[in-house]
Amino acid sequence: MKAMPNPSVRKTGSALGTYLLLTLISLIMLVPFIWMISTSFKEPQSIFTYPPQWIPDTFRFQNYIDVFRLIPFHRFYFNSVYIAAVVVLGTVFFASLAGYAFAKIPFKGRNVVFLILLSAMMIPHEVTAIPMFLFMRQLGWIDTHLPLILLPIFGAGGVFGIFVMRQFFITVPTELEEAAMIDGCNRFRIYARIMLPIAKPGMATLTIFTFVTIWNEFFDPLIFINSRELMTLPLGLSLFTDEVGTAWQYLMSATVMATLPLLIVFFLAQRRFIEGVAMTGLKE
Repeated sequence: MKAMPNPSVRKTGSALGTYLLLTLISLIMLVPFIWMISTSFKEPQSIFTYPPQWIPDTFRFQNYIDVFRLIPFHRFYFNSVYIAAVVVLGTVFFASLAGYAFAKIPFKGRNVVFLILLSAMMIPHEVTAIPMFLFMRQLGWIDTHLPLILLPIFGAGGVFGIFVMRQFFITVPTELEEAAMIDGCNRFRIYARIMLPIAKPGMATLTIFTFVTIWNEFFDPLIFINSRELMTLPLGLSLFTDEVGTAWQYLMSATVMATLPLLIVFFLAQRRFIEGVAMTGLKE
């Protein structure tokens, strides 16, 4: 009689195959990133050699120094950091407030209002670009950072944040609120003392999504910003491309430096992010 395979061996083999497949996919996805880092240290004439040269013969660290010499890179960096930080703080604060209200405070028309908010996410950003530009011009906010800060907080990005936080707060047991109300807590105190500490995974998830979106935003700064000193990093990187061509060694050096905050934010919030993804949206 033929012996049946051990279930634990079968499970181990399946897990090993999954890990190998994910490792292969990860390596494939890392190829452009590795090429970017390699190119940032190359001489211009060795960038497009064939076969590709993954490790430069001579590492040209001067490329990183020249980035600051050719453009006001430090200014672009500061603009992106402070805009992203303000938008993240504003989005997390207002989205957590609204998300808590939609999840835990019963009021007439709550679901209808929430559906209307969600419908704003279905409108392509390009459709509202011209009306928003005209509105910002009437307010005198063109060539300022105000549109880059306020529109993401109170626009579609803010609605997405409300959705994320609402879905997270739904998973919090109602008994916690009831116990706090018995102890004499009002709604805002419940939100500040109970809900916010519990909602750290959801807030970390929203922080990462918002930061990555704002940090990489190119369309809005292109529309609203005219002055070079007000440009953000995505606009600043475009300065390395002109009618003659692209200075790839400088562009890749600047891109490597521009990627560092994304990695730092992700690794700082990684554990909370995984918890938030696992918990958000489990209940309807």
